[in-house]
Amino acid sequence: MAAPAILAPPRASRAQGGDPAWPPVFEAGRSQFTVVRPRATMPQLRLQDVHGKDVVLTARPGRITLVNFWATWCAACRLDLPVLASLAGSRPDRLDVVAICTDTKDLRKIRAFLGGLAVQNLACYVDAYATAAEASASVFPLVGMPVTYLVGASNHVEGYITGAPDWLSPAGARLLQFYREQA
Repeated sequence: MAAPAILAPPRASRAQGGDPAWPPVFEAGRSQFTVVRPRATMPQLRLQDVHGKDVVLTARPGRITLVNFWATWCAACRLDLPVLASLAGSRPDRLDVVAICTDTKDLRKIRAFLGGLAVQNLACYVDAYATAAEASASVFPLVGMPVTYLVGASNHVEGYITGAPDWLSPAGARLLQFYREQA
């Protein structure tokens, strides 16, 4: 499968409440949430949690899933992961948030990195079997670090944002609500 096309409507029309079929603007520094088409179905990902237990990650129908890709060398990830953990803790009944380490399979190094951050509510995984790396070639292109993909309630990848956006902001809440209503 080819990488998804990136679509972004004119900024003014979205910012002024233009086309209701387009999500609201959500920005982080120089990045903004970018819609992708065609919408690919989120694949099953065979991963390990940070304690070495094998898991199969899938999007749960009817729920929004944020799939975050991060690395231990990434300075912005130190800002992004605690916000995602807070988001996961604030909406556990309506939202799944998962974080996948992309740069190492060394569980001790990952646990040490995470230990310095406030990420108790965040489900963190390691791509021990390269299924996320395989998916990143087509479904989840790693266009920056960190990058967070939003999987809608229909299990389709809707779009992404790079950097460390404030998901707890009113703009983040509007974006999540928009996709919650698309179900």
